[in-house]
Amino acid sequence: MQHSSLFEAVTLGSRVLKNRIVMPALTRQRSGQPDDIPTPQMATYYRQRAGAGFIVTEGTQIEPRGKGYAWTPGIYSQAQIEGWSKVTDAVHAEGGVIFAQLWHVGRVSHTQLQPGHAAPLAPSAIQALNAKSFIETSPGAGRLVEPSMPRELTVTEIKELVELYAQAARNALNAGFDGVEIHSANGYLVNQFISTHANQRTDEYGGSLHNRLRLLREVVEAVSAVTGPDRVGVRFTPLFTSTNEDRVYIGFVEQDPHQTYIEAIKVLEQAGIAYLSIAEADWANAPDLPETFRREARRTFSGRIIYAGLYDAARAARMVEAGYADFIAFGRPFIANPDLPQRIANGWPLNKVDPATLYGGGEQGFTDYPVYSRAELTANEEALS
Repeated sequence: MQHSSLFEAVTLGSRVLKNRIVMPALTRQRSGQPDDIPTPQMATYYRQRAGAGFIVTEGTQIEPRGKGYAWTPGIYSQAQIEGWSKVTDAVHAEGGVIFAQLWHVGRVSHTQLQPGHAAPLAPSAIQALNAKSFIETSPGAGRLVEPSMPRELTVTEIKELVELYAQAARNALNAGFDGVEIHSANGYLVNQFISTHANQRTDEYGGSLHNRLRLLREVVEAVSAVTGPDRVGVRFTPLFTSTNEDRVYIGFVEQDPHQTYIEAIKVLEQAGIAYLSIAEADWANAPDLPETFRREARRTFSGRIIYAGLYDAARAARMVEAGYADFIAFGRPFIANPDLPQRIANGWPLNKVDPATLYGGGEQGFTDYPVYSRAELTANEEALS
């Protein structure tokens, strides 16, 4: 078996997972319209990939104001819960485990996506630069746009948002999910509160790092009270340097990213949640995370740690064997290879991603990527004999 360390059984909370390969959150923009409802085709897509140790769904908005991109699914209505139930049933029928990623984009939105065309929500009234939202221009068609100027949330509204996260977690359990991941990365709402770039508040949610981490603490505590901490994960994107200014918004390059995110990880450790997911920079010539950060993250957090980025199987196995990671998430490889764990285990070649079908559309580039066929296997065995 290729890279056997990736195929060791490992616990996550109370569950024993069959491998260390994770399918992370991957935005595909194929929910049913007009109400952002998960579809039977989405159930097929996730079922096909149930060979992962566990799956994290695409970002799923916790309320209508949390939407920053057309056609992304929600988890706040009964119809959406019922749609997700079909997804979780399909994954469980294949012996898979699936978590819902709870998402609120905050200021990375546009008035056209907001109820009543209102301004997006944010910790401070600062427009998101070097970021894009996506709006529908006609059925099945859309375009990228600059996010609108947001408005600053009141303290009362922040408390209400914490409860919306808790309600989304309840909805996820009702839909049959095995757990939830709180999206605290990529410049979205929780990340905005952490970052000095987006948060210039002077109340208890701004200023000091302790205060900027308050929303994270409150959301993690509220969600954990619903699901139990052993069914909760949190995702961060800690960037240490930026080689591409257009990418700054994705994780924000803080003045002291090491301190910022180690303190954030301490919040998760205190809450006792199941896992920490760290999304690394994933573009060409992207800076690597410093090894000093990886070491301190491991020392600070006693739960499971997932890394995602430009990993191939060999690099993934090295991270596990070095003790830095418990799981490795493979993004685009899972899009194009529904049988990715089997391909890694057997050293089979990978399908290539079709960039033109990543976002929106139908089954093309979604549920039609082939598994490695017996005919291909036989042909390869004959070629090697």
